Amino acid sequence: MTDQIYYETMYILRPDIAENEVTNHIDKYNKLLEELGGKILDSQMRGKRRLAYQIAKHREGIYVQLSHQGDGQHIFKIEKAMRLSEDVIRYMTVKQEGPLPTPKPSNKGSNQIDKKENRINDTNKKEEPKAEESKEKNILKAETPTPEIKDSKETAES
Repeated sequence: MTDQIYYETMYILRPDIAENEVTNHIDKYNKLLEELGGKILDSQMRGKRRLAYQIAKHREGIYVQLSHQGDGQHIFKIEKAMRLSEDVIRYMTVKQEGPLPTPKPSNKGSNQIDKKENRINDTNKKEEPKAEESKEKNILKAETPTPEIKDSKETAES
């Protein structure tokens, strides 16, 4: 049995707080969860997004997703901490069943380096003549059979 029970808590922070405060909140709730006996599977900041409707005079919010495991008793305490915080405008915890989520790397710097390397590699590649590409496409089109479309009258008769 590979399916396990875990919980996903999505909470929305006010959009006007600084980025270092956002990381402080994420660390605070992750630390609280571990103190309460939970195990953090994945924690991701999803970024600032527009809300579907206005909440506490805010049209945007900073979304954070937290996947965790535990006995279920820790959820009440972490939600109480979120309820008492002025920076959390919404939260919701959902019980999930299935394969455990794998943490995704959140290295912003390495992604930028990879993109630069891809751009450099793209500029170093030699361009092939486009005439050859169009010939290959025409050959592929000629080789692939086209499906026959039957008239609706013929199918009704048979």
